[in-house]
Amino acid sequence: MVKNGRIGLMAKPILIQNRRQLLSAMGAAVLAPALGGPVRGQAQAETLLLRATAATIALRPDALETRVWALRAPMRGLTPRFKLGSELTITLQNDLPVPIALDWRGLDGVSAVEPLVARSSLAAGATTTFAANLRHAGTSLCDLRLLEDGVGLPLRPLPVIVEESQTYGDRDEVFLVEDWQLRADGTVAMPGLPLGQTQSIYTVNGHISPDLAVRSGERLRLRFINAFQRRIVALKIEGQDVRVMALDSEPAEPFLARNSAVVLAPGGRADALVDVSDPSGRTSEILLHDGNDVRVVARLVVTDDPPLRPSPLAPATALPSNGLPTQLDLRNALHVELELSGPAWVPPASFAASSPAFRTIPGRVVVLALTNSAKIATVFHLHGHHFRLLDRLDDGWKPYWLDTLAVEPGQTQRIAFAAEYAGRWLLESVANDWAAPRLLRCYSIEQEKRT
Repeated sequence: MVKNGRIGLMAKPILIQNRRQLLSAMGAAVLAPALGGPVRGQAQAETLLLRATAATIALRPDALETRVWALRAPMRGLTPRFKLGSELTITLQNDLPVPIALDWRGLDGVSAVEPLVARSSLAAGATTTFAANLRHAGTSLCDLRLLEDGVGLPLRPLPVIVEESQTYGDRDEVFLVEDWQLRADGTVAMPGLPLGQTQSIYTVNGHISPDLAVRSGERLRLRFINAFQRRIVALKIEGQDVRVMALDSEPAEPFLARNSAVVLAPGGRADALVDVSDPSGRTSEILLHDGNDVRVVARLVVTDDPPLRPSPLAPATALPSNGLPTQLDLRNALHVELELSGPAWVPPASFAASSPAFRTIPGRVVVLALTNSAKIATVFHLHGHHFRLLDRLDDGWKPYWLDTLAVEPGQTQRIAFAAEYAGRWLLESVANDWAAPRLLRCYSIEQEKRT
């Protein structure tokens, strides 16, 4: 149960003191024990209607709601959930006065969904239908903001959950954080444009400073999603151990988050388990650090109900694998150096898929050296595949998969992935600044031609 209630700003800093420390913590996450549950039934064909539509959100107390745009699933509620392996037929309906393009983060290898390269933008008033097999369990995000910069109103994304065959926790909650730049007249500023005089407003699941009621002894699964427009954030639950189960829709090797803080790039996701042991009436503030300021964005509030169980649960096992390779053969990999800015990168409105940044064949491992020559952190998003973050000495990789990565200014990060799915896929780059343009390139995985 979520209740609205404004919480004051926190003066006490959390683990991360500044933007550089925030970026350096990008590799630290959380994982923990799991609660076994019954195996679900056989997956069946499913349908999903997605509507891009006008909406409102309450960003000021005792004031009219602010007009925004949003992606909704009218017949599936606030967070659509599907069984692993479902054959999904998706209908996308555009009720907005501008074109849209669907970026489904966490849905690998479905070329029919890939925006601008396999599927052109959807015109105002138009409808399209396509199919997707939900072969990977995890927390995904349907996002229409690829074409948003400077056009219309800010667009709210939609979380979509693909559930494992077992349950992991007594309760499963989405924790979607969004940022808004509110003008004095109550309207909101558009990303990709310079800001005037605005107030930064942060919401969780569409509410300002909500309370999340929990029971002592409860194991809570929180699906953190950074839906900020550009900004890298850290989310910390004070007084609780936070264990990461998955990152960017893929299972991670279980580990505790350092200082109970999860750091996420824009569009990044982290599934975490929290075992509540506090007595009735105790609260745990959930803090958000945006690289400059710290504020309370929500609270866990322990109810007066009796403890759910007399003693803590045993540590959970890792989430089941989604089938990504356990090893990547880097010896015969295709090595590509990719500067994250420059004339080869273009805004979505000018994008053409005729000149891929690199080409490869299915089955080959690709190593990308991502260099950020700018004076500000830059966020890179790989479409179509997940990647491993390589160690600095190139002698291994981090124990998790990602599809989004922040690269510090003046730094190079190396990533590797198995080029499994044929087709053309987008590469995204955007600086960690509200007014920065969203930029695109693409890459191509092509079957070898037989002579």
